[in-house]
Amino acid sequence: MRTPSPSLSIAVLGIGMMGLPIARRLCAAGHRVQVWNRTRAKAEPLAAAGAVLHDHAVDAVRSADMVFSLLENGPVVADVLFQQGAAAAMRAGSLFVDMASIQPREARDHAARLQAQGMACLDAPVSGGTVGAEAGTLAIMVGGEATDFARAVPVLSVLGRATHVGPHGTGQLAKLANQMIVGITIGAVAEALLLAAKGGADMAKVREAISGGFADSRILQLHGQRMIEQDFAARGRVGVQLKDMRNAIATADELGFEAPVTSLLTGLYTQAAEHGWAELDQSALFLELARRNGMA
Repeated sequence: MRTPSPSLSIAVLGIGMMGLPIARRLCAAGHRVQVWNRTRAKAEPLAAAGAVLHDHAVDAVRSADMVFSLLENGPVVADVLFQQGAAAAMRAGSLFVDMASIQPREARDHAARLQAQGMACLDAPVSGGTVGAEAGTLAIMVGGEATDFARAVPVLSVLGRATHVGPHGTGQLAKLANQMIVGITIGAVAEALLLAAKGGADMAKVREAISGGFADSRILQLHGQRMIEQDFAARGRVGVQLKDMRNAIATADELGFEAPVTSLLTGLYTQAAEHGWAELDQSALFLELARRNGMA
């Protein structure tokens, strides 16, 4: 059993598909949670869990020991921190934990700017989707200083399993690696199941037949089942997967690293988004591959 961490004042910025269950778990763990979201209505369900809602990010962070960011992307994080004034409003010595998926260079830049203002910072993106956020089983990839990681672990343990992977920015590198594997594997599962269906096999039975073999994976089990059931209700959206794939390509270019498989899948997710499926689950890449093969 986890040892309860001392009650802290924690601000959560960004109450979307991930921010909502994460903030709710922090409330349930006994922390004093302050929340802000650009659209207040999305944060209102947290009032019943004990969170205090704010209309401005600066008000949410003023008394916080830790500030958790679940914002959309790097430019939004920078805007909230440095243009809207959240960083200036944070107390000296407070810890900013950025769980958004942003580019590693952005994470390094934010960390340097926050440290210059007397705050600590971790980049801590997650994998596990809304199901993992609700269950407290997220995989949390953390970049930053070891002392700051140790400080955050009791709180992060409420949300899942945290691993310190290196200095600032490396948490985001780990997340990019995760998203490359997820995005590519979704494409492989969709293409394989569609090939089987095109040849007259039952997709559900094919999935059952290869389960437990070398081709088995959580992607085959979870996303493969969604493809078979045509259940594309968003848990993790095509548009978000595309953003992460593009961040991976941008980072690869910065490092002088060739990533041809990721480049190919990025093109496929781009076309899926262009054909109207950006708001559907990542597994809806299946629809793009079906369309290409006249199987939509």
